Amino acid sequence: MRENTPLEEARQGEALLLEQSASSLGKKLYIESYGCQMNFSDSEIVASILSGAGYETTRNMEEADLVLLNTCSIRDKAEQTVRKRIATFHKVKEQRPDLKIGVLGCMAERVKSKLLDEEKLVDMVVGPDAYRDLPNLVQEIEDGRKAVNVILSKEETYDDVHPVRLGGNGVTAFISITRGCDNMCTFCVVPFTRGRERSRNPQTIVQEAIELWEQGYKEITLLGQNVDSYLWYGGGLKKDFEKASDIAKASAVHFGDLLRRVAQAVPGMRIRFSTSNPQDMSDDVLHAIAAHKNICDYIHLPVQSGSSRVLELMNRGHNREAYFGLIDRIKRIIPGCGISHDMISGFPTETEEDHQDTLSLMEYVKYDFGYMFYYSERPNTYAARKLEDDIPLEVKKRRLAEIIDLQQKHSLIRNQAKIGNTYEVLVEGTSKRSDLELFGRTTHNTVVVFPREHYKPGDFVHVTINECTAATLKGVAVEG
Repeated sequence: MRENTPLEEARQGEALLLEQSASSLGKKLYIESYGCQMNFSDSEIVASILSGAGYETTRNMEEADLVLLNTCSIRDKAEQTVRKRIATFHKVKEQRPDLKIGVLGCMAERVKSKLLDEEKLVDMVVGPDAYRDLPNLVQEIEDGRKAVNVILSKEETYDDVHPVRLGGNGVTAFISITRGCDNMCTFCVVPFTRGRERSRNPQTIVQEAIELWEQGYKEITLLGQNVDSYLWYGGGLKKDFEKASDIAKASAVHFGDLLRRVAQAVPGMRIRFSTSNPQDMSDDVLHAIAAHKNICDYIHLPVQSGSSRVLELMNRGHNREAYFGLIDRIKRIIPGCGISHDMISGFPTETEEDHQDTLSLMEYVKYDFGYMFYYSERPNTYAARKLEDDIPLEVKKRRLAEIIDLQQKHSLIRNQAKIGNTYEVLVEGTSKRSDLELFGRTTHNTVVVFPREHYKPGDFVHVTINECTAATLKGVAVEG
């Protein structure tokens, strides 16, 4: 799954401080989440599990009895950010010896007990599939022992856990539908930190969507490392599907089926999903989006490179031409669909010709926006083991700057084309620039800012666009 997502709140390294307004007299839990949307969603599961063990969450780390960092491993910079944060907490621990510190998530899975044995800065290390064991692990560290559980599961792990919706805006929420990834992109640690693909029972997904609607939420994002690989045939790993019975195969639920079920169950709820992989996205999914007004006309479609040669080295499962074909079908089946991307510059052996292929692919698609990085080697991946990281850093940065500049140009073009049009905007909150303005997003995932007037978060408002930047549309609300 990509490191960052269309939702601005999930930027790499930005901590989400979760808050539960519990009245419990139990101990205090402080959580910071880094990286992808899945980590933020998982933190809500953690808060739910530990609330049952008597913990209430707090925004104030100074009053916490237990500090947890839900971590990201997709890039070295993300891990270094977490290590610095752990060191900060450890200084607090020197003054408060009873404070317990735990590391959760992908970094916990990747480095495992090293954080306990070598660095001795934390008390507990817990992988993404072991959160149900947290009450036992917490008891271990309270008894004076170090605790670790990083075992990966073969089943969806948290079907019956009702996440505590913390730190959000009360308008949008996440629903996890799959875990793990089988694609084995050569640059990616996700298969090693989150395991093989397995999907969640669709009935529990639909029920969670209904409950969120009843609680007043107006938009959900269905989450997975690779949502297009969603496959429910009664449980188990996706790779074992061929061994399933004929009855199980005949009744299997694929991602397009799931989208339709959720859309029909909560017709007033906006539905988004993340993340897609081009090689796995079917036309059935595109037709499901086109057929249901409440499924947003927006797809985040990571490509990583515009060079077929580099894509093969990345083991992406598609080439340049196949990606163009998918883009063409998206634009035909879902006219005006918003499309964003992930892009990596400076992958091993990338030539200037490969880089120009990336720029020309961007010119062909003209994405609405994107998430762009230069390559950083991740331990134990195929690329780290078999490919020399041979592109100088200054070349990586120069190519990345050219990618970013081109995307800024395209984002502005795409937004300028929206001036004069009216869009339905779901209000999410107050603009950062002014308390007199609200912000929300269109179905295409474009941010819109407009005067507050009498509107409030959770309202659907029609806004006519009269100006823009590369990142934001600006307009005025109209009735109707």
